[in-house]
Amino acid sequence: MERIAITERAAKIVEQLKEKHGDLIFHQSGGCCDGSSPMIFEEGDMYLDESDILLGTVEGVNFYMNQDQFEYWKHTHLTIDITEGRGSSFSLEIPLGLRFIIHSRLLTEKENSILNSK
Repeated sequence: MERIAITERAAKIVEQLKEKHGDLIFHQSGGCCDGSSPMIFEEGDMYLDESDILLGTVEGVNFYMNQDQFEYWKHTHLTIDITEGRGSSFSLEIPLGLRFIIHSRLLTEKENSILNSK
């Protein structure tokens, strides 16, 4: 059971970015500069600390969320998608004229009991 998934279209962009930049990470902070949108960085370019939670891996890329942001999202399943348009972030897809977005749905009762039982 997973908290996060990715659309086929977004997965193709991730693969394209991996070919160009190597190992990557997703991060969603809830801060400024489109921080509530998922951003993708070269691994090592984003400082992670104990307040960042690993939600899962998509297309071989770890997806982290700041703990404060996670409190708002912990009862949802997230799907990373891509859309046309430029966000105001430093995410690697921005020069392509694209930006990652999140679609969410509430977890089912079963998913919630398994994923949030800790």
